[in-house]
Amino acid sequence: MSKNFEMKQQQVQDIKAKIEKATSIIFVDYCGINVADDTEMRNALRTAGCEYHIYKNRIMKKALNECGIDCFDDKLEGTLAVAFSYNSEIDAAKSMKAAADAQKVKFKFGLIGKNFIDEAELKALAELPSKEILVAKLLSVLNGPATGLVSVLNGPIRGLAVALNAIATKN
Repeated sequence: MSKNFEMKQQQVQDIKAKIEKATSIIFVDYCGINVADDTEMRNALRTAGCEYHIYKNRIMKKALNECGIDCFDDKLEGTLAVAFSYNSEIDAAKSMKAAADAQKVKFKFGLIGKNFIDEAELKALAELPSKEILVAKLLSVLNGPATGLVSVLNGPIRGLAVALNAIATKN
């Protein structure tokens, strides 16, 4: 076997390991991005616990197929980069949002678990608030009826206290 073939085989094995470890995989079109913007995006992804790589489409397709993922076979065309998210399903999409908003990169498609997601779903994921904000909103919604109940139950007692205070100050 040639040295080049062995290097490609090793690269396929490395990609397969990343695919199996990743919670989500995001593909973007990086055509038109300059080095400074690319470096900034890589740093944002690294901070979020993600990896960003550019692979040959043929090698990426082989690694995906060896992992049993064939929904990308007709989509791996052009200048594609891939981000692997290991901590949360939305980390990579949120980290790439700034570059996508500035038209530097364009969301193409992705994979969350074993589910294919398209460009529109990727944009929606990138717009999601953080987990802490979502939990806080949920708790405020759950807390609303209890707060209302306490106000209703305190109303008659408050009214009685006001009436008694008025009688006491009148005398």
